[in-house]
Amino acid sequence: MRSAQGTPSWLGAVNDRVGLSALLDHGPLTRNRICELVGVSKPTASMMMTRLIAAGVIEERGQVGGNPGRSATLYAARTDRPLGVAIAIDANELRASVVDAAGSPRPVVRFGLPRSADDRSAVGEVAAAIRDASAAAGTDPAVVHSVCIGTAGYVDPGGEGRLFSETLPGWPVTGLRTTLESELGVAVFIENDVNLAALAERESGAGEGRDVFALLWLGNGIGASFDVAGDLHRGSFGGAGEIGFLPLSAEARALDPEATSSQDLAGSIGVRRMARARGLEAADYRATLEAVVASEAHDEFFDELGERVAHIALPLLATLDPGRLVLAGPTAVAGGSRLADAVERDIRRLSRWYPEVVATRVDDDPVLAGAQVFLTAKVRDDLLGTVARLSVP
Repeated sequence: MRSAQGTPSWLGAVNDRVGLSALLDHGPLTRNRICELVGVSKPTASMMMTRLIAAGVIEERGQVGGNPGRSATLYAARTDRPLGVAIAIDANELRASVVDAAGSPRPVVRFGLPRSADDRSAVGEVAAAIRDASAAAGTDPAVVHSVCIGTAGYVDPGGEGRLFSETLPGWPVTGLRTTLESELGVAVFIENDVNLAALAERESGAGEGRDVFALLWLGNGIGASFDVAGDLHRGSFGGAGEIGFLPLSAEARALDPEATSSQDLAGSIGVRRMARARGLEAADYRATLEAVVASEAHDEFFDELGERVAHIALPLLATLDPGRLVLAGPTAVAGGSRLADAVERDIRRLSRWYPEVVATRVDDDPVLAGAQVFLTAKVRDDLLGTVARLSVP
């Protein structure tokens, strides 16, 4: 069988894909500008635009003035289809937004979730997210073809696809992805929330431009993510970075005799215990962080917390030896550079490693932001695939 590579149809498909990519990256462009960006002649660019319009993936978007008496047509990628919906879900709330191939900003919808497992429904909640996000964006829910769900825990990629999560009561423990896909008719990706936060950091945060970095999530629970050259290391069973329940070393336990795991030491339990020791009582974990930040003892608090976090970070450093450790999650946002400096100092004091430790630069819903990054790439690939299907002679 003769390969199609190098034939006129193959070259045309390659040019069309590159041209559509340019329109997705740069927005509306004239034919001359497309020639400059793609490196093709004007006749070739004209044929590309004709084929892409016929395929329904681009459109003419008005004209701009050029030389006297002339105007140039603007071409733009159509981003109204296909679409995806990015979802971030925790124990109390679901947040969602429509995602297109250009990563255009879209409204975020949110709604509270029942506490009882009897009142929960995976299919119902995801369907509501698609419906409400589409309504807010003014798009057709029927053209949503994929969903990315970010949540605490993970799904084992093998066997029955077992769900390991404490924040999704009432959701199927096995076959979750299959159930959602068959009931909703969309492709479903279920991603760990900390991994998605790392994607957001690489895209536009503290991981941008780094070859290797580790992210340590400090929130209600403790988790980690490993980014190696832009690829997340999820592990054979999807559980890489699930460090919250790891037992502590004797030296770490000495910092808090009541703590037996990483989450006890620096998760919400540890944070609230530290705050109470300073007379800072609050209704819940988030309120506790606010009370700490507003208190005169905040510097002392984050210095002490830094030592605890340093002990938790040591296994990550011994495994990956990253040049940068990113602290993310609500506690990291509250502690900012003060906490990051304390962690870096105590890592160097306690061990042979000396990574740069920095606070997150993605303050606004990093889990949803990561789901948007993940899904934008998927939707973009699908759109580009519509103009790159080749027939082999």
